[in-house]
Amino acid sequence: MLRGRMWKLAIYLFLLGFILNLVGIVSHVVVSSFAKRWFGNPLPPAFTTAWFSYAWTNFELGYVLFITLFVALAVVVIALAIGFPAAYILARRNFRAKPVLLLLYFLPLLIPQMTYGIPLATTLYKFHVGGTVAGVILAVLVPMVPLTVFILLPFFEQISLNLEWSASMLGANRLQIFRRILLPLMVPGILTAGLLVLVNTISNFELAFLMAGGGSQTLVVALYYNVFAGGVRPVYSIDAMAVIYMCMVLSVLLVALRFVRPTQMVFKLDRS
Repeated sequence: MLRGRMWKLAIYLFLLGFILNLVGIVSHVVVSSFAKRWFGNPLPPAFTTAWFSYAWTNFELGYVLFITLFVALAVVVIALAIGFPAAYILARRNFRAKPVLLLLYFLPLLIPQMTYGIPLATTLYKFHVGGTVAGVILAVLVPMVPLTVFILLPFFEQISLNLEWSASMLGANRLQIFRRILLPLMVPGILTAGLLVLVNTISNFELAFLMAGGGSQTLVVALYYNVFAGGVRPVYSIDAMAVIYMCMVLSVLLVALRFVRPTQMVFKLDRS
């Protein structure tokens, strides 16, 4: 009894410490981004929003945000275009090497991205694709396509094959079956995969860092370069850039958590 209470207390203290540490770091960055100057005092003596304008102008955040959104949306569209038929085939076909194929297919999700990112970047730079927006998209697609398949696969498995057979017996061709049966039933899965791939692409650092050039940096890569680049940069402007990045990622994440619940969607689809 006492041992169980001690374990619960330890878990609560760990969670409390983690939350306080996270809140402390985030709040420090947010306060610093609005500080006119801050040296040794508990709080800045004066506040300003000028650092956001400074970061937007000097770090070309308008263009960086455009590149970030363009890369993210392109990855979502291409990953869905590839992952949708791949997930359908894997859900509908059973063969002896299927578990091995799934393991190999999901390998980019299981191993660190740097392990295959460096040889991938070397190959893409060899063909003059590295350092471009297209190179960033191709590199990020390597883990995002398996992620899309991993999300869509259970949704396809919940759709009875009898629906397709019945439609085929009534004279529907493959296009009509896809448009009238599979696509409407897969809307929850497509929405889930699209939003989760969008969040992961925006926050992807390793592959985007290896492939990005001067005009193809995503926001997280631009933030890293400006933190460690040479020259003198006001730390408050870097914090302002970090706040913009946090707001962007949190906004997308809140949308995903608000409208996308994969397990509930699969359960509802199974009952219908």
